[in-house]
Amino acid sequence: MIKKNQSKNKSAFTLVEMEIVLFIISLLILLIVPNLSKQRTHADKVNTEALQTELNSQAQLYADDKNVAIETVNVKMLENDKYLTEKQAEKMQAKHLEPETYGKGESK
Repeated sequence: MIKKNQSKNKSAFTLVEMEIVLFIISLLILLIVPNLSKQRTHADKVNTEALQTELNSQAQLYADDKNVAIETVNVKMLENDKYLTEKQAEKMQAKHLEPETYGKGESK
């Protein structure tokens, strides 16, 4: 008989409490997921800009070292002469990046 009384005093989560917890978790997920998508898009944009800047710098160095016009420089040339690693070249080709050229005296 003592065992029955002890089990009645034992507390546990009720169904309503569990539903409230699940509701709160669902709300948090609904708030977080759209922000993750925006962050990924922004990160991809920043990554592309960084790759383009790196490519432009390496192309300018290559053109200066080899005494060629920067307009003739491409990713494959930079990779072959070790101005870019294979991994860097693959990323740049995957994003269809080519060195940007600017007229004399112009800036980005």
